[in-house]
Amino acid sequence: MTPPARGPHPAADPQAPGGEATAPAAPRAESEPTGPAGPARPTGPARPTGPARPTGPARPEAVTAPEAVTARADVTAPEAVTARADATVPAAALVPEDSVVLRGGTFSWLFPRRGALVAALLVPVLVVLVALAVMASSTGMSPRDTLSGLLGTGDPGTVMIVRDFRLPRVCVGVMVGAALGVAGCLTQTLAGNRLATPDLIGVNEGATAAVVATAAGSSTGMVGDWWLGPLGAVAAAVLVVLCAGGAGSAGYRVLVVGIGVSTVIGAVGDLVMSRENDNTAGGVFLWAVGSLNGRDWHVGTPLLIVLLFLLPLALAAGHRLQLLRFDDDTAACLGVDLRRLRAAALALAVALAGVAVGVGGPIAFVALAAPIVAGRLSGPTRVPVTGSALTGAALITAADALGRVVAPVELPVGVVTSVLGGPFLLWVLFRTDSTTGKA
Repeated sequence: MTPPARGPHPAADPQAPGGEATAPAAPRAESEPTGPAGPARPTGPARPTGPARPTGPARPEAVTAPEAVTARADVTAPEAVTARADATVPAAALVPEDSVVLRGGTFSWLFPRRGALVAALLVPVLVVLVALAVMASSTGMSPRDTLSGLLGTGDPGTVMIVRDFRLPRVCVGVMVGAALGVAGCLTQTLAGNRLATPDLIGVNEGATAAVVATAAGSSTGMVGDWWLGPLGAVAAAVLVVLCAGGAGSAGYRVLVVGIGVSTVIGAVGDLVMSRENDNTAGGVFLWAVGSLNGRDWHVGTPLLIVLLFLLPLALAAGHRLQLLRFDDDTAACLGVDLRRLRAAALALAVALAGVAVGVGGPIAFVALAAPIVAGRLSGPTRVPVTGSALTGAALITAADALGRVVAPVELPVGVVTSVLGGPFLLWVLFRTDSTTGKA
């Protein structure tokens, strides 16, 4: 029996009844070469094609390196830029409210706008106070006579009183007040305490001890030269620092030791003065309460030279001292040599206070009040060195003028400042510090 001839599979026939055309399972040749005519080869039954293998979910196409980079850039770059733009603080927000940035080429300066405005207002106030102090008289000289003496058109006696005595005294008072104000500003910034003054580190007592030592045994009651005061102040400050074991990481240790050393030095000075005669004790006492009486250009000229040298250094130190309002670690990270900065600021404060005390005596209240008033006016973001100098000069000038007109006899400037300093000290103790929020 001859098997039927092989033909196309029904599943591959597009005309197969009852079904749709389906693709063949595998491509096959259209025809096979045949030999000479002969019997057809027997073929077995068609192999069953079993069920199709499950292929699972389609795999994602592989992303080449450039496509991956492009995809990541497309996804993350705009979001990152947006996030960074949102997180970036505007440059104007980093500038303090009381300052303005001045730029010129590659240089920029954070100009203290509020501090400059305060200084510009204090200068005319000081000029008015100087004019009033020159006219103030304990002898009843009229303002007209004072003006004529100042201009040199009055009688010789009036010209001598105004030009040779009163005007030099007022100018010396301005310089003494400026020196005390800057010294108090540096001391308070170092200690971080509004009640810290140079006299707490032995400046006043050291200068007084030097003057007492030169006046001891004198029958005239005349105090020594003005430069003895700074020498005694520096010696007392060095003794305080040595007893404190250095300036330390904070100024309170020097202040506490200074109180003890000042008490001892003051007691020794009082013991020496108790053994002197009335003339010597009276002369030293008048200087010890703080007085500008008899100060002329012979004292004012060297004082001016010293201040021209020390005040620029104090301004530079005050600029660096602003960083001490942070903690020591932060200030050190900002490039501040803490030990050197504290030593330099302390030396400047002692030198300025010593010069002022040597010329005008230990005038109270000015070194305490001037920095506080200047800081209140200038704001908490700056160390008010310039404002403290102007405020101290104004306080001394006003106190000296009041001492010549409020009483039948002239009062020393130190007495007036002490009377004014009591209520001011109570005000400082009971008010809240705007920089720290503490009482």
